[in-house]
Amino acid sequence: MGKPRNAIDKPLLFSVMTLVFVGFLIFSSASLGLLAREGASFTSVAVGQILIGIFGGGLALLIATRINYRVYKKYALPLFIFSVCTTLLVFVPSLGFSAGGATRWIDLGFTTFQPAELLKLAFVIYLATLLSSNSANLHSFRTGVLPLVVLSVIVGIVLLLQPDTGTFLVILATGISMFIAAGARWRDIAGLVGIVIAGLSVLVLVRPYVMDRILTFLNPSSDPLGSGYQIQQSLIAIGSGHIFGRGFGQSVQKFDYLPEPMGDSIFAVFAEEFGFLGAFLLLSLFLFFVFRGLKIASNAPDQFSGLLTVGIVILIISQSFINIGSLIGIFPLTGLPLLFVSHGGTALFFALVGVGIVLNISRFRKLT
Repeated sequence: MGKPRNAIDKPLLFSVMTLVFVGFLIFSSASLGLLAREGASFTSVAVGQILIGIFGGGLALLIATRINYRVYKKYALPLFIFSVCTTLLVFVPSLGFSAGGATRWIDLGFTTFQPAELLKLAFVIYLATLLSSNSANLHSFRTGVLPLVVLSVIVGIVLLLQPDTGTFLVILATGISMFIAAGARWRDIAGLVGIVIAGLSVLVLVRPYVMDRILTFLNPSSDPLGSGYQIQQSLIAIGSGHIFGRGFGQSVQKFDYLPEPMGDSIFAVFAEEFGFLGAFLLLSLFLFFVFRGLKIASNAPDQFSGLLTVGIVILIISQSFINIGSLIGIFPLTGLPLLFVSHGGTALFFALVGVGIVLNISRFRKLT
Protein backbone atom coordinates (compact mmCIF):
# COMPACT_ATOMS: atom_id res chain seq x y z
CA MET A 1 0.00 0.00 0.00
CA GLY A 2 3.00 2.31 0.22
CA LYS A 3 4.78 3.78 3.18
CA PRO A 4 4.21 7.31 4.48
CA ARG A 5 6.84 9.82 3.45
CA ASN A 6 6.25 12.54 6.04
CA ALA A 7 5.21 13.27 9.59
CA ILE A 8 1.61 14.26 10.21
CA ASP A 9 0.66 17.89 9.62
CA LYS A 10 1.36 19.37 13.05
CA PRO A 11 -0.23 22.80 12.40
CA LEU A 12 -3.54 21.10 11.59
CA LEU A 13 -3.30 18.92 14.69
CA PHE A 14 -2.46 21.93 16.85
CA SER A 15 -5.44 23.91 15.55
CA VAL A 16 -7.81 21.02 16.31
CA MET A 17 -6.33 20.45 19.79
CA THR A 18 -6.79 24.16 20.52
CA LEU A 19 -10.39 24.08 19.31
CA VAL A 20 -11.15 21.06 21.51
CA PHE A 21 -9.50 22.68 24.54
CA VAL A 22 -11.33 25.98 24.04
CA GLY A 23 -14.50 24.03 23.34
CA PHE A 24 -14.31 22.17 26.63
CA LEU A 25 -13.73 25.40 28.55
CA ILE A 26 -16.77 27.12 27.09
CA PHE A 27 -18.82 23.91 27.35
CA SER A 28 -18.02 23.81 31.07
CA SER A 29 -19.10 27.42 31.45
CA ALA A 30 -22.25 27.05 29.32
CA SER A 31 -23.30 23.94 31.27
CA LEU A 32 -23.72 26.09 34.38
CA GLY A 33 -26.71 27.74 32.76
CA LEU A 34 -28.44 24.43 32.09
CA LEU A 35 -27.56 23.04 35.52
CA ALA A 36 -28.98 26.13 37.22
CA ARG A 37 -32.27 25.69 35.35
CA GLU A 38 -32.69 21.94 35.73
CA GLY A 39 -30.70 21.16 38.86
CA ALA A 40 -28.70 18.32 37.27
CA SER A 41 -25.09 17.50 38.08
CA PHE A 42 -22.19 18.43 35.81
CA THR A 43 -21.29 14.73 35.54
CA SER A 44 -24.68 13.87 34.08
CA VAL A 45 -24.26 16.28 31.16
CA ALA A 46 -20.50 15.91 30.65
CA VAL A 47 -20.06 12.12 30.62
CA GLY A 48 -20.73 11.80 26.90
CA GLN A 49 -18.68 14.87 26.04
CA ILE A 50 -15.64 13.75 28.03
CA LEU A 51 -15.67 9.97 27.68
CA ILE A 52 -17.01 9.61 24.13
CA GLY A 53 -16.05 12.94 22.61
CA ILE A 54 -12.69 13.94 24.08
CA PHE A 55 -11.14 10.68 25.30
CA GLY A 56 -12.82 8.34 22.82
CA GLY A 57 -12.45 10.78 19.95
CA GLY A 58 -8.84 11.52 20.84
CA LEU A 59 -7.99 7.81 20.88
CA ALA A 60 -9.84 7.30 17.59
CA LEU A 61 -7.89 10.19 16.06
CA LEU A 62 -4.59 8.58 17.05
CA ILE A 63 -5.69 5.25 15.59
CA ALA A 64 -6.93 6.88 12.38
CA THR A 65 -3.58 8.58 11.84
CA ARG A 66 -2.00 5.09 11.71
CA ILE A 67 -4.51 3.48 9.31
CA ASN A 68 -3.55 3.83 5.66
CA TYR A 69 -6.24 5.98 4.03
CA ARG A 70 -6.52 3.54 1.08
CA VAL A 71 -8.28 1.06 3.38
CA TYR A 72 -11.35 3.29 3.43
CA LYS A 73 -11.70 3.08 -0.34
CA LYS A 74 -11.73 -0.70 -0.17
CA TYR A 75 -14.54 -0.80 2.39
CA ALA A 76 -16.41 2.36 1.34
CA LEU A 77 -19.62 0.66 0.15
CA PRO A 78 -20.03 -1.70 3.17
CA LEU A 79 -19.34 1.23 5.49
CA PHE A 80 -21.97 3.37 3.77
CA ILE A 81 -24.58 0.58 3.90
CA PHE A 82 -23.75 -0.05 7.56
CA SER A 83 -24.11 3.64 8.39
CA VAL A 84 -27.52 3.85 6.67
CA CYS A 85 -28.77 0.77 8.52
CA THR A 86 -27.42 2.07 11.83
CA THR A 87 -29.13 5.41 11.29
CA LEU A 88 -32.43 3.64 10.62
CA LEU A 89 -32.19 2.06 14.09
CA VAL A 90 -33.36 5.34 15.60
CA PHE A 91 -36.86 4.35 14.45
CA VAL A 92 -36.81 1.10 16.45
CA PRO A 93 -39.04 1.80 19.49
CA SER A 94 -36.80 0.06 22.02
CA LEU A 95 -33.65 1.76 20.74
CA GLY A 96 -34.61 5.16 19.37
CA PHE A 97 -34.55 8.21 21.61
CA SER A 98 -36.54 11.37 20.84
CA ALA A 99 -36.02 14.94 22.02
CA GLY A 100 -37.30 18.28 20.81
CA GLY A 101 -39.67 16.67 18.32
CA ALA A 102 -36.90 14.73 16.56
CA THR A 103 -35.84 11.08 16.68
CA ARG A 104 -32.10 11.19 16.04
CA TRP A 105 -30.47 9.16 18.79
CA ILE A 106 -29.94 5.58 19.90
CA ASP A 107 -30.24 5.10 23.65
CA LEU A 108 -27.19 3.23 24.97
CA GLY A 109 -28.33 3.38 28.59
CA PHE A 110 -25.46 5.43 30.02
CA THR A 111 -25.54 7.92 27.12
CA THR A 112 -26.98 8.43 23.65
CA PHE A 113 -25.44 7.93 20.22
CA GLN A 114 -26.32 9.94 17.09
CA PRO A 115 -25.72 7.65 14.08
CA ALA A 116 -26.15 10.51 11.58
CA GLU A 117 -22.60 11.56 12.50
CA LEU A 118 -21.32 8.21 11.21
CA LEU A 119 -23.52 8.57 8.13
CA LYS A 120 -21.94 11.92 7.26
CA LEU A 121 -18.43 10.49 7.32
CA ALA A 122 -19.43 7.32 5.44
CA PHE A 123 -21.12 9.46 2.76
CA VAL A 124 -17.91 11.43 2.20
CA ILE A 125 -15.77 8.28 2.00
CA TYR A 126 -18.10 6.55 -0.47
CA LEU A 127 -18.57 9.64 -2.64
CA ALA A 128 -14.80 10.17 -2.78
CA THR A 129 -14.50 6.55 -3.91
CA LEU A 130 -17.13 6.95 -6.65
CA LEU A 131 -15.81 10.27 -7.95
CA SER A 132 -12.18 9.10 -8.06
CA SER A 133 -13.10 5.79 -9.70
CA ASN A 134 -15.20 7.54 -12.36
CA SER A 135 -12.93 10.56 -12.86
CA ALA A 136 -12.38 9.74 -16.55
CA ASN A 137 -16.14 9.67 -17.16
CA LEU A 138 -17.22 12.38 -14.75
CA HIS A 139 -18.86 14.38 -17.54
CA SER A 140 -21.26 11.53 -18.22
CA PHE A 141 -24.61 11.87 -16.42
CA ARG A 142 -24.64 8.16 -15.53
CA THR A 143 -21.23 8.17 -13.86
CA GLY A 144 -21.09 11.82 -12.76
CA VAL A 145 -24.27 13.54 -11.63
CA LEU A 146 -26.44 10.44 -11.14
CA PRO A 147 -24.38 8.74 -8.36
CA LEU A 148 -24.33 11.96 -6.32
CA VAL A 149 -28.08 12.43 -6.77
CA VAL A 150 -28.82 8.81 -5.79
CA LEU A 151 -26.60 8.98 -2.70
CA SER A 152 -28.15 12.30 -1.68
CA VAL A 153 -31.68 10.91 -2.06
CA ILE A 154 -30.84 7.87 0.09
CA VAL A 155 -29.30 10.02 2.80
CA GLY A 156 -32.10 12.58 2.49
CA ILE A 157 -34.85 10.02 3.06
CA VAL A 158 -33.13 8.66 6.16
CA LEU A 159 -32.41 12.09 7.66
CA LEU A 160 -35.62 13.91 6.75
CA LEU A 161 -37.70 11.19 8.37
CA GLN A 162 -36.08 11.97 11.74
CA PRO A 163 -36.28 14.96 10.87
CA ASP A 164 -32.72 16.35 10.62
CA THR A 165 -32.83 18.95 7.88
CA GLY A 166 -29.66 20.72 9.03
CA THR A 167 -27.45 17.64 8.72
CA PHE A 168 -28.93 16.90 5.30
CA LEU A 169 -28.07 20.42 4.11
CA VAL A 170 -24.49 20.01 5.33
CA ILE A 171 -24.18 16.72 3.44
CA LEU A 172 -25.59 18.34 0.27
CA ALA A 173 -23.11 21.22 0.52
CA THR A 174 -20.26 18.78 1.07
CA GLY A 175 -21.29 16.55 -1.83
CA ILE A 176 -21.49 19.46 -4.27
CA SER A 177 -18.12 20.79 -3.05
CA MET A 178 -16.52 17.39 -3.67
CA PHE A 179 -18.16 17.23 -7.11
CA ILE A 180 -16.64 20.61 -7.98
CA ALA A 181 -13.22 19.55 -6.65
CA ALA A 182 -13.38 16.39 -8.79
CA GLY A 183 -13.48 18.55 -11.92
CA ALA A 184 -17.18 18.58 -12.79
CA ARG A 185 -18.45 20.80 -15.58
CA TRP A 186 -20.15 24.03 -14.55
CA ARG A 187 -23.23 23.03 -16.48
CA ASP A 188 -23.53 19.87 -14.36
CA ILE A 189 -22.94 21.89 -11.20
CA ALA A 190 -25.66 24.35 -12.21
CA GLY A 191 -28.01 21.43 -12.83
CA LEU A 192 -27.28 20.01 -9.40
CA VAL A 193 -27.89 23.37 -7.74
CA GLY A 194 -31.20 23.60 -9.62
CA ILE A 195 -32.21 20.16 -8.35
CA VAL A 196 -31.29 21.16 -4.80
CA ILE A 197 -33.29 24.41 -5.00
CA ALA A 198 -36.31 22.53 -6.36
CA GLY A 199 -36.02 19.91 -3.63
CA LEU A 200 -35.71 22.51 -0.89
CA SER A 201 -38.74 24.34 -2.27
CA VAL A 202 -40.79 21.17 -1.96
CA LEU A 203 -39.41 20.63 1.55
CA VAL A 204 -40.51 24.11 2.58
CA LEU A 205 -44.03 23.37 1.35
CA VAL A 206 -44.39 20.02 3.15
CA ARG A 207 -42.54 20.96 6.36
CA PRO A 208 -44.14 24.06 7.95
CA TYR A 209 -41.37 24.42 10.55
CA VAL A 210 -38.83 24.95 7.74
CA MET A 211 -40.94 27.83 6.40
CA ASP A 212 -41.20 29.25 9.94
CA ARG A 213 -37.41 29.29 10.26
CA ILE A 214 -37.02 31.03 6.90
CA LEU A 215 -39.62 33.66 7.80
CA THR A 216 -37.92 34.18 11.18
CA PHE A 217 -34.59 34.60 9.38
CA LEU A 218 -36.10 37.24 7.08
CA ASN A 219 -37.74 39.09 9.98
CA PRO A 220 -36.28 38.03 13.36
CA SER A 221 -38.29 40.62 15.30
CA SER A 222 -41.68 39.47 14.00
CA ASP A 223 -42.25 37.06 16.91
CA PRO A 224 -39.66 37.84 19.61
CA LEU A 225 -41.30 35.59 22.22
CA GLY A 226 -41.98 32.73 19.81
CA SER A 227 -40.08 31.64 16.70
CA GLY A 228 -37.71 34.62 16.93
CA TYR A 229 -36.85 34.12 20.60
CA GLN A 230 -33.58 32.21 20.11
CA ILE A 231 -32.09 34.58 17.56
CA GLN A 232 -33.13 37.62 19.62
CA GLN A 233 -31.51 36.25 22.79
CA SER A 234 -28.46 35.15 20.83
CA LEU A 235 -27.94 38.65 19.40
CA ILE A 236 -28.36 40.14 22.88
CA ALA A 237 -25.71 37.75 24.26
CA ILE A 238 -23.25 38.42 21.42
CA GLY A 239 -23.77 42.19 21.66
CA SER A 240 -23.32 42.11 25.44
CA GLY A 241 -19.80 40.80 24.99
CA HIS A 242 -18.59 44.05 23.38
CA ILE A 243 -14.87 43.94 22.53
CA PHE A 244 -13.32 41.90 25.34
CA GLY A 245 -16.33 40.08 26.83
CA ARG A 246 -17.78 39.80 30.31
CA GLY A 247 -15.13 37.27 31.33
CA PHE A 248 -14.96 33.50 31.53
CA GLY A 249 -18.01 32.06 33.29
CA GLN A 250 -19.72 35.46 33.49
CA SER A 251 -22.39 35.03 30.82
CA VAL A 252 -25.83 36.22 31.97
CA GLN A 253 -27.85 34.95 29.00
CA LYS A 254 -26.96 31.29 29.60
CA PHE A 255 -28.84 31.16 32.90
CA ASP A 256 -32.38 32.21 32.02
CA TYR A 257 -32.63 33.29 28.42
CA LEU A 258 -30.64 31.37 25.81
CA PRO A 259 -32.18 28.07 24.66
CA GLU A 260 -29.65 25.21 24.48
CA PRO A 261 -26.67 27.14 25.92
CA MET A 262 -24.48 24.00 25.68
CA GLY A 263 -25.81 23.05 22.25
CA ASP A 264 -26.50 25.12 19.16
CA SER A 265 -26.42 28.43 21.13
CA ILE A 266 -22.95 27.91 22.59
CA PHE A 267 -21.25 30.40 20.26
CA ALA A 268 -23.47 33.13 21.73
CA VAL A 269 -22.26 32.18 25.23
CA PHE A 270 -18.65 32.23 23.99
CA ALA A 271 -19.06 35.65 22.36
CA GLU A 272 -20.71 37.08 25.50
CA GLU A 273 -17.87 35.88 27.71
CA PHE A 274 -14.91 36.56 25.39
CA GLY A 275 -16.27 39.40 23.27
CA PHE A 276 -15.55 40.35 19.67
CA LEU A 277 -11.85 39.60 20.09
CA GLY A 278 -12.50 36.08 21.37
CA ALA A 279 -15.05 35.39 18.61
CA PHE A 280 -12.56 36.63 16.02
CA LEU A 281 -9.85 34.33 17.36
CA LEU A 282 -12.23 31.36 17.36
CA LEU A 283 -13.22 32.03 13.75
CA SER A 284 -9.54 32.40 12.89
CA LEU A 285 -8.85 28.95 14.32
CA PHE A 286 -11.57 27.45 12.12
CA LEU A 287 -10.24 29.30 9.07
CA PHE A 288 -6.72 28.09 9.81
CA PHE A 289 -8.09 24.55 10.00
CA VAL A 290 -9.65 25.01 6.55
CA PHE A 291 -6.42 26.46 5.14
CA ARG A 292 -4.29 23.57 6.39
CA GLY A 293 -6.85 20.97 5.36
CA LEU A 294 -7.19 22.27 1.81
CA LYS A 295 -3.41 22.58 1.55
CA ILE A 296 -3.15 18.89 2.43
CA ALA A 297 -5.80 18.15 -0.20
CA SER A 298 -3.90 20.09 -2.86
CA ASN A 299 -0.76 18.05 -2.14
CA ALA A 300 -2.56 14.72 -1.73
CA PRO A 301 -0.91 11.69 -3.36
CA ASP A 302 -3.97 10.73 -5.45
CA GLN A 303 -7.46 11.94 -6.33
CA PHE A 304 -9.24 9.74 -3.79
CA SER A 305 -7.26 11.13 -0.85
CA GLY A 306 -7.61 14.67 -2.17
CA LEU A 307 -11.39 14.38 -2.47
CA LEU A 308 -11.64 12.64 0.88
CA THR A 309 -9.74 15.48 2.54
CA VAL A 310 -11.88 18.13 0.83
CA GLY A 311 -15.03 16.30 1.93
CA ILE A 312 -14.00 16.00 5.58
CA VAL A 313 -12.82 19.61 5.79
CA ILE A 314 -15.99 20.99 4.14
CA LEU A 315 -18.15 18.70 6.29
CA ILE A 316 -16.66 20.16 9.46
CA ILE A 317 -16.39 23.80 8.41
CA SER A 318 -19.79 24.07 6.71
CA GLN A 319 -21.59 22.78 9.79
CA SER A 320 -19.59 25.04 12.09
CA PHE A 321 -20.11 28.17 10.00
CA ILE A 322 -23.82 27.43 9.54
CA ASN A 323 -24.11 27.25 13.33
CA ILE A 324 -22.28 30.55 13.83
CA GLY A 325 -24.10 32.20 10.93
CA SER A 326 -27.50 31.24 12.30
CA LEU A 327 -26.71 32.80 15.69
CA ILE A 328 -25.65 36.14 14.19
CA GLY A 329 -28.64 36.24 11.85
CA ILE A 330 -27.06 35.58 8.44
CA PHE A 331 -28.46 32.06 8.09
CA PRO A 332 -31.73 30.43 9.22
CA LEU A 333 -31.59 28.49 12.49
CA THR A 334 -30.86 24.80 11.90
CA GLY A 335 -30.14 23.30 15.34
CA LEU A 336 -26.70 22.13 14.21
CA PRO A 337 -24.00 22.03 16.90
CA LEU A 338 -20.71 23.93 16.67
CA LEU A 339 -18.18 21.15 16.11
CA PHE A 340 -15.34 20.80 18.65
CA VAL A 341 -17.27 23.17 20.97
CA SER A 342 -20.96 22.28 21.42
CA HIS A 343 -22.34 19.52 23.62
CA GLY A 344 -22.46 16.26 21.68
CA GLY A 345 -20.03 13.43 22.28
CA THR A 346 -20.91 11.61 19.06
CA ALA A 347 -20.38 14.70 16.89
CA LEU A 348 -17.01 15.39 18.52
CA PHE A 349 -15.97 11.73 18.23
CA PHE A 350 -16.58 11.49 14.48
CA ALA A 351 -15.16 14.96 13.82
CA LEU A 352 -11.91 13.79 15.43
CA VAL A 353 -12.03 10.54 13.44
CA GLY A 354 -12.29 12.66 10.28
CA VAL A 355 -9.33 14.77 11.39
CA GLY A 356 -7.35 11.58 12.02
CA ILE A 357 -8.02 10.44 8.45
CA VAL A 358 -6.82 13.81 7.09
CA LEU A 359 -3.70 13.61 9.25
CA ASN A 360 -2.95 10.15 7.84
CA ILE A 361 -3.30 11.53 4.31
CA SER A 362 -0.91 14.34 5.27
CA ARG A 363 1.77 11.70 5.91
CA PHE A 364 1.67 10.81 2.22
CA ARG A 365 1.42 14.36 0.88
CA LYS A 366 3.73 15.66 -1.82
CA LEU A 367 6.27 18.10 -0.45
CA THR A 368 6.39 21.47 -2.20
